[in-house]
Amino acid sequence: MVNLFGRAWTREELIEHVGDISQLGGVRNVIFSDGSENGVRAIEVRTGSGFRFTVLPDRGMDICEAEYAGRSLCWRSYTGDVAPAFFEPEGAGWLRGFFGGLLTTCGLTSVGPPGTDEGEALGLHGRVSYVPARNVYAGCEWEGDECKILVQGRVSERSALGPKLTMTRRIQTMLGSDILSIDDIIENEGHEPVPFMMLYHVNFGFPLLAPDTVLVSPSRRVFLRGGEEVTGPEVYRRFHGPQSGFSEVVFRHEMSADPDGYVTAALVNRGVAPFAAYLRYRMKELPHMWQWKMLGKGAYTVALEPANCWVEPRAEARKRGNLAFLSPGDIIRHRVEIGVCASAGEIERMETRANAVVS
Repeated sequence: MVNLFGRAWTREELIEHVGDISQLGGVRNVIFSDGSENGVRAIEVRTGSGFRFTVLPDRGMDICEAEYAGRSLCWRSYTGDVAPAFFEPEGAGWLRGFFGGLLTTCGLTSVGPPGTDEGEALGLHGRVSYVPARNVYAGCEWEGDECKILVQGRVSERSALGPKLTMTRRIQTMLGSDILSIDDIIENEGHEPVPFMMLYHVNFGFPLLAPDTVLVSPSRRVFLRGGEEVTGPEVYRRFHGPQSGFSEVVFRHEMSADPDGYVTAALVNRGVAPFAAYLRYRMKELPHMWQWKMLGKGAYTVALEPANCWVEPRAEARKRGNLAFLSPGDIIRHRVEIGVCASAGEIERMETRANAVVS
């Protein structure tokens, strides 16, 4: 059944009260038309619970914005939702279109700083976020008394004489829900093994992020990106207001999974109105968790980033022997969930789940 407005509804009860289900929630296809966003396809999703987000088929099926009950969940950068035609693949040009948002995908064949690997020049964080999707579908589907909201598309990273990787992304939620799931299927459709590096850049921001906010995570050990172990958890768990000249800090978390194989990590704002957003993912496919702590003025965000790789130039991963490859016909499946807790009770239940780990 659909849980809305403090009670559960059957399909028949709801459709007796509305002319169309869009009165309560659903999807809407739009096209941006101003500045460097001109022509970008977008799909706006509303669940009716106060949870809404926007998917960009023209930007790798990433999620450029999200909010709950009027409160933003994510950080949005100065760039806006830049059209893929403006992608600058060289060096750090990726940043000129990094909108932040709830999700920016990094990969599929490289993640991390620019570099050169076996003669191939690689820019920051790969290409996939700038690739328009094909076979895009968005709609609502009733399954008994539940209404599923679905957005799906296929994003390919291909070259005439190089990799042929395809990511099929399915983003799903339910009418009345405050959770979305991201199911990715990545396949090597070519005839040669291909490097595979992928990271989910989930960028939380104000008002979720504030001096009252703490990171909740089942972290066993935490390291700085340079390799030094962090002994004081307050360094990565606590935050402050925006500061001029703040230098980014990147942490690598070694996590523990729950009995189902999932890791749950969250930003919890314990201010006057308790509020939290959490990330849940399968550790088997995404064994690394990176945390980007960036508390500068105008760049005020904490990103949680599950990945299958280290954040380093691909040549370094190859040299250390931990560069993953997809052989021809290989298929990898990832599942990531992002949700909201809007009360103290919901936060307590989420924290219990986050700490219910296998010893």
